[in-house]
Amino acid sequence: MNAEEPILGPRQMSRLRVIEALYRHPLSSRADLAGHTQLSRATVSTLVEELVRAGLVEEAAGSGPASAGVEGGVGRPPVLLSLVSGAAFALGLDFGHQHIRVALCDLSGAPVVDDYALVEVDHAPGESLDLAQRLVNTALDSAGVAPDQLLGVGMGLAAPINSISGNLEADGILPGWHGIRPAAEMEGRLGIPVALDNDANLGALGEKAFGAARGVDDLVYIRLSAGIGAGLIIDGQPYHGRLGVAGEVGHVLSDPRGAICRCGNRGCLETVASPVAVAALLERSLRQPVTVPRLLELVAEGHRGARRAVAEAGQAVGQALSMVVNVLNPELVVVGGDLAQAGDILLSPIAAEIERHSVAPAAAAVRVTAGMLGPRAEVLGAAALILAKSPRALVAKLGV
Repeated sequence: MNAEEPILGPRQMSRLRVIEALYRHPLSSRADLAGHTQLSRATVSTLVEELVRAGLVEEAAGSGPASAGVEGGVGRPPVLLSLVSGAAFALGLDFGHQHIRVALCDLSGAPVVDDYALVEVDHAPGESLDLAQRLVNTALDSAGVAPDQLLGVGMGLAAPINSISGNLEADGILPGWHGIRPAAEMEGRLGIPVALDNDANLGALGEKAFGAARGVDDLVYIRLSAGIGAGLIIDGQPYHGRLGVAGEVGHVLSDPRGAICRCGNRGCLETVASPVAVAALLERSLRQPVTVPRLLELVAEGHRGARRAVAEAGQAVGQALSMVVNVLNPELVVVGGDLAQAGDILLSPIAAEIERHSVAPAAAAVRVTAGMLGPRAEVLGAAALILAKSPRALVAKLGV
């Protein structure tokens, strides 16, 4: 247990078990909850009534399937229960290199507000944090949600984050943020607890909670945007490594003679396969400006050079991921970020390289798929970071 988490008494722990069961298994009957919590039916019924009175649990509209009687007849359908989605909210913030996105989600994870602003983030930490504060206040106002209804704020940044010190490892990646403590800065502006993580880690959480990786406990999420990073989930839990910088796949060696990377090394995967790098390669070939959106348009139009450039980027990504597949043996690789919009022209080479370079059992066990959440993966993952802690937070915050 985190040292900052309140100590709960026996009665609160029982309520917590019921709330956690409803969070993980929505639309459960009292009998279901007894099975999930290992509490007696009578205890569950009493706790449910208390939680209904507290405004945290409600009976779902309609009814569950009828139950069979001892003689094969049909009994009364069970009453299904769920958490009250509007009892509390979680807020996600995603700081990209050129955008800030905010999502206000209810307890079910449904976004009540989803908004973003285009802004230069890398060299303007103060202005970016101020803008995020305004976006949060606007989101709360538009949804009619009071700050005290928030369980917390999840915040993602496009840089490695030292999980021990809370500092950014931002040199060369977010150059203007050196020495900034983003979570503390955001908490000071909002007056609400802020949990900070790397954007790729949050993308993995988002796809697991709401997208392509639902029900999958061993996965790699790779984000191909201005930078390249991977979020890792192992045995159902996010994996950060000793200092919180696990998953920096964008900075593994891809081309020993390649360009100098912003991290200071040479020939990193990011210099070869990021959307920016692919667009720059095509720009030199076509001798005209090529933005990332224009690159994706050319791919969609069937432009031969654009499709080849993206396919070769996919090969480089697949080669790097083959090492990850060998080490971690995941069930799923989810590809997100801007370049994922290219579709099979990117995904097929990634899968082929994993098949070619990973050991046969690991290659046979893994699937490669595009993310389902698109540009919302990271911000919804930031909200999911808070929602995963919501049962305990609800018990402590509402005093039930």
